[in-house]
Amino acid sequence: MDILNAQAVVIMKFNTALVHSAPVSENGATIAPIYQVSAFAQESAERLEQVFNNKAPGFAYTRIGNPTVDAFEKRMSALEGGIGAVACASGMAAVTMALLNILHTGDEIIAGAGLFGGTIDLFRDLEAFGIKTRFAESVTAENIEPLFNENTKAVFTELIGNPKLDIVDLKSVSALCHSKGVPLLIDSTTATPYLVKPFEFGADIVIHSTSKYINGGGNSISGVIIDSGSFSFNSDRYSGFDEYSKFGKFAYLAKLRNGFWRNVGACLAPFNAFLNNVGAETLGLRMERCCSNAQKLAEFLSAQDGITVNYPGLPDNPYNGLVKSQLKGMAGAILTIRAGSRERAFRLINSLKYAVNATNIGDVRTLVIHPASTIYTHSDEKAQLSAGVYNDTIRISMGIEDIEDLIEDFGQAIERSK
Repeated sequence: MDILNAQAVVIMKFNTALVHSAPVSENGATIAPIYQVSAFAQESAERLEQVFNNKAPGFAYTRIGNPTVDAFEKRMSALEGGIGAVACASGMAAVTMALLNILHTGDEIIAGAGLFGGTIDLFRDLEAFGIKTRFAESVTAENIEPLFNENTKAVFTELIGNPKLDIVDLKSVSALCHSKGVPLLIDSTTATPYLVKPFEFGADIVIHSTSKYINGGGNSISGVIIDSGSFSFNSDRYSGFDEYSKFGKFAYLAKLRNGFWRNVGACLAPFNAFLNNVGAETLGLRMERCCSNAQKLAEFLSAQDGITVNYPGLPDNPYNGLVKSQLKGMAGAILTIRAGSRERAFRLINSLKYAVNATNIGDVRTLVIHPASTIYTHSDEKAQLSAGVYNDTIRISMGIEDIEDLIEDFGQAIERSK
């Protein structure tokens, strides 16, 4: 887990780099200060013209660029090993902007049927603009290969499904995508760069809902798009890239910044970028603890009568091999359980003392939710089952609490829910 520090040209371990790779500002601030302003003055009309039209470095208007947001984008690009990043107002905004940067009417997406409910809803919305999604039950090279055609312009999937917890074999899927001349876009929110850097396994674009583990405190909504620079968006196949071909490997980012992202206005607020910069510095410590807690709680719950556990870190889980080969042996910080009935699931949730019933993941607090009645309430039964959501499913997002307290809490809640 090493990160290159471009300034010192040295290799640092993950947690060291989180703290020390971001440069100290010119006035000595150890974290990028909050530039909570709308506009930036320039010394002349000529200079403002140059900055506004990207012909000179600097900032003109916060919707287009801001120093605090810029610092966060650079941090995320460095963490993932990309060539650049664009921050957005939310994770869903990031997914939307990443796709609309390359899609037009008549184009098609290939995606997994078990995606997060909000993303499934987005893909339905895109149908009104003539953009179709072909769903595979799970994203494997074998499953998606028959879905490709001349209109396929992107393959989109979550690295670790939320809440299905299926894991994508990045090497085989990316190899197939590239053989078809199509980029692989990965939502790596639940994995984070602490567990895996998808670019190292062939992914082209990485997306995060940074509201989750990157932020870590549940105090801001945000998202980010990171480009590897490895995929060539040929203007013959990807219309709209003609004028950006001069930027070479930066063409995707240049088009994004000067197109949909800029004009839709889904920019990240400076204050939220600051909170993310602060939170990101403890990402490694939090993920190590949350993943350890998830493993131990999953093992405890597996021994409880009437409870079925889904967690890739368990030896009998079908994705345990990919945990070892692709995720450095850590299976993430989310697990799901089935309680036997919707009524018991509700009783179990209501009996918990420490775990918080809330619609989020990646917090320092352990969070629980009944997905079928909340985040998948707009999905039909088939879509829910494809996502691993049943009437008795509870999703558990592990926090950093002492595992002994969490085990005691879930143990007593299970007993009270019988």
